[in-house]
Amino acid sequence: MASKQRRIALMGFRSVGKSSLTIQFVENQFVDSYDPTIENTFHKTFKINGQEYALQLVDTAGQDEYSILPQSYFINIDGYILVYSVNSKKSFEVIQFVYDKLLDMKGNIGTIPVILVGNKSDLNMDREVSTEAGKRVAEKWKIPFLEASAKDNHSSQRVFEQIVTTIERASGNVPEKSGCILS
Repeated sequence: MASKQRRIALMGFRSVGKSSLTIQFVENQFVDSYDPTIENTFHKTFKINGQEYALQLVDTAGQDEYSILPQSYFINIDGYILVYSVNSKKSFEVIQFVYDKLLDMKGNIGTIPVILVGNKSDLNMDREVSTEAGKRVAEKWKIPFLEASAKDNHSSQRVFEQIVTTIERASGNVPEKSGCILS
């Protein structure tokens, strides 16, 4: 069986850990230093339920509520991982602007595979966004939600398994209930 090509964009406010999540998934390491990303693309092939997927991960520059999102963030993208940091209320607000911009650019979000990720769950003592708040927004948007920590490698792989499952479900390749991970 040939591997399925999937192009996925990670979007969110600056320094929420988009690059760290990606590098943890692709290279199994945590990068502690923060160097603002312009835009990077990573590749990883992995299997879910016996199917091989060749992922192209577009690690976007951090967005804010005033960002003009480049057209490249919308062309040939199969799914979106919207990332905020649990220790930043601002990043949680910004991800809602990003979601609205996705709606404006792509139309009916119900047909666009999107997941919401609260990153930096290891910073529980500095938490500004509750797990419940993240779940509420995801339920409102009718998308999967999970929390992760690139630093602790908690749910890093699950983030990418979840977006692939969400993409497959949107294309009618996965039964409705399988793979929906909430934590």
